[in-house]
Formats: sequence, C-alpha cells, structure tokens
Amino acid sequence: MMTTPRPLELSAFIICLNEEEYIGNCIESLADCAEIVIVDSGSTDATVDIVRSYEQRGFPIRFFVEPWRGYAGQKQFALDQCTKPWCFNIDADERLDAALRALLPELLAAPDDIVGWRVARRPYLIGYGYVPEKVRERQNLRLIRRGKGAYDLSQAVHEGIVPTGRVEKTKTGSILHYRPLRMDEQILKENKYSTLKADQQFQEGKKPKLSKLVFSPIVYFLRLYFHNGLWRCGAAGFIEAGTGGVYAFLTQAKLYQRHGLARMPNRDMAGPQGSATNPKI
Repeated sequence: MMTTPRPLELSAFIICLNEEEYIGNCIESLADCAEIVIVDSGSTDATVDIVRSYEQRGFPIRFFVEPWRGYAGQKQFALDQCTKPWCFNIDADERLDAALRALLPELLAAPDDIVGWRVARRPYLIGYGYVPEKVRERQNLRLIRRGKGAYDLSQAVHEGIVPTGRVEKTKTGSILHYRPLRMDEQILKENKYSTLKADQQFQEGKKPKLSKLVFSPIVYFLRLYFHNGLWRCGAAGFIEAGTGGVYAFLTQAKLYQRHGLARMPNRDMAGPQGSATNPKI
C-alpha cells in the first residue's frame, strides 16, 4: 500500500495582482509545502478564481486580500501570516525547478545556526527558453526560518529579507522565472522600477554622479552578460543583459534630473527676442 509523502514543514508565500496567466503553475510547483500563503491586492481578472480552484483540489492555501502596502510591506504582511518553521518567498510568475524541490528537505534540515538560504533564479528568454543552470542571476535570500528575518520597509523596489543570523547559498536547484515580456512591455517595466529606485535614492539624499551615469549601465551589462553567463544564450542573452543596462541608465538619469529640478525648477528663460538667459551651471 502506497503512502502519501508527508508535506514539508514549509510555508510558501506569494503576493499577487492579476496573475491569471502565471499563478497556477506557481502553486503546482509548491505541492510539497505544508502551507501556501497567498496575498492578493485586488485582482480583477481570474486570479482569485484560480486560487480558489486549487483550494478545492486540496492545496493547503491560506488566502488573504490586503490593500497594497508597497512591495516590501506587502511581502512582510505575507511573511507574517506564515505559521511553519521555514518560509519561502516566491512570486506568482516563478516556480521551483525539479532540482530545488528535491533539495528542499535537505535545506530544511540545516543546522540551527543557519537561518536562511540564498537561491539562484533562471529567467525565461523569448526565442530561447529557460537559461541553462550555469547561467544564473544573483542568488537572493528566499528561504528563511520563521522569526529570523524581516523585509526592509524602506526599500521601494528589489526588496529583500534582512536576516538575523548565518545565511548560506544553495549549490543546486533554481527558481524558474516565467514572464516572457516583449521589449515593448519590458521597457515599461524597467521604466517603472527605475522610477521607484530613483525616488528612493533621492529621498535618501543620494547625490548623482556623472561617473555612475556613464559607467553604471556598462558595468551592469557586463556583469549580466559575462559574470552571470548570459553570453551562453546568444542574441536573447545579449538583449536580456542590455535591458539590465537600460534599467541602470534610467535609474541614474532620473536621479540626476530629480536633483536638477530641485536645484533649478524648469522655467523658460528666453528673452523677448528669444535669446537664452540661462545661468551657467
């Protein structure tokens, strides 16, 4: 007689808004978890119906509706709802690959002095598919012991858990990121995220530097293309790295312009005959 494997003492938590195209595969990749916390901020598509359908199929979902608190605030709310000893942060357009699912029991059995694990993420590139295992984005802290970390609420974008203890990196397994946006849509996303980042840096009093405006996009591209290995993915990898460089440029350019506007608000200084009277800067 076959026995059903015991669920892992793990809470996965997801924040979502209008994720009907993606959230189903994400939930299915979490089938080994004892708890799946989903926090929706007001979806108007079929997201909620899809989540409810997985509840009816027996998935251990705890569903919440919470007004938007910002990325860090929303994820902290979701983390606070988790009840299991370990908690895993995953986005609706992500899923665990087979190697990571197989590795989870070992990660959860880590010595007490390890409070978290950093996990690699592999994106899906249009015209290529998922990048190879050797092509990895920076490993981020995704798996944390409950009560041993919290989100930095000052971060407007690219939020992360701040741990209170030792954190290690996984050697195998990946999070798969499936949101194949055409460049038309991807640029809008980079524009949004760079605005959030520039606003955050401006509020923190960070000053723009010409060196960063010039070299940050180049360094960002080179890191993605060569260090992270996107060169292995041909033109699709070049495009992905180039898009990262665009994000870096937009962030620095927006920070420069915010300071410029604070120092000298826009005003037409042309004289009566159209001669410019702009002061030297």
